[in-house]
Amino acid sequence: MRSIVWSNNCLTLLNQTLLPNRLEYIECHDWQRVAEAIRRLEVRGAPAIGAAAAFALVLGAGELTELAMPEFKEKVTQIASVLRQTRPTAVNLFWAIDRMLTVLDQMAENADSNAAVTALEQAAIAIAEKDKTVNEKMAVHGASLFTKPTAVLTHCNAGALATVAVGTALGVVCKAWEQGNITQVFADETRPLLQGARLTAWELMQAGIPVTLITDNMAGWVMKNNMVQAVIVGADRIALNGDVANKIGTYSVAVLAKEHGIPFYVAAPSSTFDFTIHSGADIPIEERCATEVTSLGGNCVAPKEVNVFNPAFDVTPNNLVAAIITEYGILRTPYSQAISQLVQKCK
Repeated sequence: MRSIVWSNNCLTLLNQTLLPNRLEYIECHDWQRVAEAIRRLEVRGAPAIGAAAAFALVLGAGELTELAMPEFKEKVTQIASVLRQTRPTAVNLFWAIDRMLTVLDQMAENADSNAAVTALEQAAIAIAEKDKTVNEKMAVHGASLFTKPTAVLTHCNAGALATVAVGTALGVVCKAWEQGNITQVFADETRPLLQGARLTAWELMQAGIPVTLITDNMAGWVMKNNMVQAVIVGADRIALNGDVANKIGTYSVAVLAKEHGIPFYVAAPSSTFDFTIHSGADIPIEERCATEVTSLGGNCVAPKEVNVFNPAFDVTPNNLVAAIITEYGILRTPYSQAISQLVQKCK
């Protein structure tokens, strides 16, 4: 299952808004269509968004080859500014764009624009390939946390659909399942857009891993009745102190896990860490349109004029997080110290 495929100057995206009812791909031949796909959640998940934005810059640069390098750089930077505005919380988006612009900055002022496009394409491909390798390493590290048959609960979707290939939290689950240490996965439906119901349940069923779908407000009762022994989720941005931004509802799950003595694990690549902010209070939280809450499957389920608060993410404080799984290994409290060491490894 591939969420993103780059071939012959075309970015093909699996349209995640149509799953699980329809398996349909979007062919993006220009950067504007990629930006639209990111906004619409047709491509979603922090690592996948980052890779998609990188290829969007390649497409945009390819439209500018008649320009001299100074103007070429200016126009590509303008495209990058638009892409940054598509999803404000997922830091992988900004990480990938910054890497691409670094490549552009290294081009000489008298360089050929076609050579710059080639360099940008190679950089985007490297970002995508690195995501595969990173997730495979995370899966191995994370699976080591599961040494006996365990039922886990997850929230939103952090599988292959959210990345270029393997997945973050679900990558760990799949590896632990292969090793015989996952017995069952409980998937929160994840209102309002049902990424758990539509995507995680579908992914796990495709992989042959036992999955039980529950509504978000059933998680506490499932824990109370000892039906799960661990929680594992992905992340969209992690601060220097270990505070974690993830899909709305994650904080509630973490509080419930703490109350019931259940470890709450986060799986995220180093590219999801924001080394410029000190705590979750500094993380911008995207707010989305009211219709995502007032309608379901195109049908209105609430009064049309009702006031709606629709943050797409929340922040889980570090004291609720038992461990953070990265490609460099497993981080534990004190997170400020562990993440400082991670910063050094990423240089």
